[in-house]
Amino acid sequence: MEVSNESAIKKPKRLTSVVWNHFQRIRKADVCYAVCVHCDKKLSGSSNSGTTHLRNHLMRCLKRSNYDVSQLLAAKKKKKDTSLSIANVNANYDETQRKDEYIKPTIIKFDHEQRKDEIISLGSCRFDQEQSRLDLARMIILHGYPLTMVEHVGFKIFVKNLQPLFEFVPNSSIEVSCIEIYMKEKQKVYEMINRLHGRINLAVEMWSSPENAEYLCLIAHYIDEDWKLQQKILNFVTLDSSHTEDMLSEVIINCLMEWDVECKLFAMTFDDCFADDDIVLRIKDRISQNRPLLSNGQLFDVRSAAHVLNLIVQDAMETIREVTEKVRGSVRYVKSSQVIQGKFNEIAQQIGISSQKNLVLDLPTRWNSTYFMLETVIGYKSAFCFLQERDPAYTSALTDAEWEWASSITGYLKLFVEITNIFSGDKCPTANIYFPEICDVHIQLIEWCKNPDDFLSSMASKMKAKFDRYWSKCSLALAVAAILDPRFKMKLVEYYYSQIYGSTALDRIKEVSDGIKELFNAYSICSTLVDQGSTLPGSSLPSTSTDSRDRLKGFDKFLHESSQGQSAISDLDKYLEEPVFPRNCDFNILNWWKVHTPRYPILSMMARDILGTPMSTIAPELAFGVGGRVLDSYRSSLNPDTRQALICTRDWLQVESEDHNPSSALALYVEAN
Repeated sequence: MEVSNESAIKKPKRLTSVVWNHFQRIRKADVCYAVCVHCDKKLSGSSNSGTTHLRNHLMRCLKRSNYDVSQLLAAKKKKKDTSLSIANVNANYDETQRKDEYIKPTIIKFDHEQRKDEIISLGSCRFDQEQSRLDLARMIILHGYPLTMVEHVGFKIFVKNLQPLFEFVPNSSIEVSCIEIYMKEKQKVYEMINRLHGRINLAVEMWSSPENAEYLCLIAHYIDEDWKLQQKILNFVTLDSSHTEDMLSEVIINCLMEWDVECKLFAMTFDDCFADDDIVLRIKDRISQNRPLLSNGQLFDVRSAAHVLNLIVQDAMETIREVTEKVRGSVRYVKSSQVIQGKFNEIAQQIGISSQKNLVLDLPTRWNSTYFMLETVIGYKSAFCFLQERDPAYTSALTDAEWEWASSITGYLKLFVEITNIFSGDKCPTANIYFPEICDVHIQLIEWCKNPDDFLSSMASKMKAKFDRYWSKCSLALAVAAILDPRFKMKLVEYYYSQIYGSTALDRIKEVSDGIKELFNAYSICSTLVDQGSTLPGSSLPSTSTDSRDRLKGFDKFLHESSQGQSAISDLDKYLEEPVFPRNCDFNILNWWKVHTPRYPILSMMARDILGTPMSTIAPELAFGVGGRVLDSYRSSLNPDTRQALICTRDWLQVESEDHNPSSALALYVEAN
């Protein structure tokens, strides 16, 4: 076969790579350049250089905006696929589909339901500007980044190198996206709360800003269907100066109505900012108009235990302020120079002080640090007395009486430090842990009031007066929660009340017993009403009468109610009569009730609501502070709607993981000075 001369002529090689759509080949002398049509940058254009460096430049070129980089990756993928055997290729493979089959950028969604260990691989999705914008907004919400980060130069460069197709939007657009995500997540939380079989408890907290603005934070606490203690921020409302106490109660009621939870409430926990009982009474009266509160609302009004302890300690610290100032001055003097410190250490060694602790100054805004300072100084009491005799420049010496007061208050503070650590140490404390600790405080206050020293007994009386106000409101709620701990039941109440009330203990114990029975009967009635909404027992049996008007339907209802009441009473009695569960450190009360729900169906409903009551609302970081919750400057500068959206949505998007710190959900504050 002859080949024509025309077909035998070798034609110049065609530039087949899609990269060359963005470069112009220019030859100068013996050098060939590839010039980017977007930014005019010169790169090597010789055939020996290949196109990889051109492809890399194009993906980084900031002046190229509307080009699908996946085509560049496609060429790379096709090169690698040339090594495949032709036997592995389906003969009926659609050529059009084959051309479209290239690697495309993956859309990574910040979905809270996605498993943290899920392997994300390259998929067949094109770049989605809208989804990427929402993902950016989610990232800002989840990690508390400022909205203005989208305008930072460094962030823009990073994103352009990562995904050149992404079109930047101003922070006002990101703010709109955050509100959009907030509304979507809010609907999810709303539906979840309405699906709950049990009731919810609400913690009401007051916040402030460095500019003295005030905010109200409403947090829902509940035990879910899997018997896990959960909490979600429902509202973060900005209060203006026109909000009176009457208006404050209306703000709370409006929030409850917004979430449609006023009929699902079991209790509300208030911090000390709600010391005025009228605010709580107005809320109770308004809620009771729609549905009577259980047990006539005896357990509705709960006050934060940690706040009360904090206030009691602050009263004590104010009483002995002059003593602590002298102690602080003594420590400061010893640590003022190495010479004095050396002299003090020499004295301590000579008189045989074995303490290995170093003297430390406290932080006046952290009363636990004052306790540590006092505890250390008490151990060096003899050394300070010798220093007073040998060093006339030491002018902060304590008298004998002041040393006694310092020693006594150190013992008082030790109890409060230990109990506050218990309250703040558990990330999700259930209500049953508070009763024994609060009872220990009660017993100690009674003993301290008997101190023969008038100064100390007077101080203890002031502390007890504040405690008694808390005890009168919350003792029943604390006791009922402890009774629902199978390790304690009524025995713990009997044990502590005999020490607290002495000869009147039996009457007080009966009040608690009657209170839990009254509450249980209320749950029994609620359970009966729920059951009446379904088919009554026995209604599926064949009828013995052909009359469509069954004259014994009333009897069926009576039989159902009376038998249900009997089983409900035996439910509580059975629980109380059975032996207590062995006490051990690894006991999980929620798991216990989850397992025993079939045995105590109505009592477990009650336990779910009571154990989920937040008996304390203070954050661990603020447990020992003398200031309140202060919102950081960034969030306090936002407009009210955006502020609420960012704070609430961040809380909702938080997911449990090994590296997730639960306390970060509310890490929005700076400590007040």
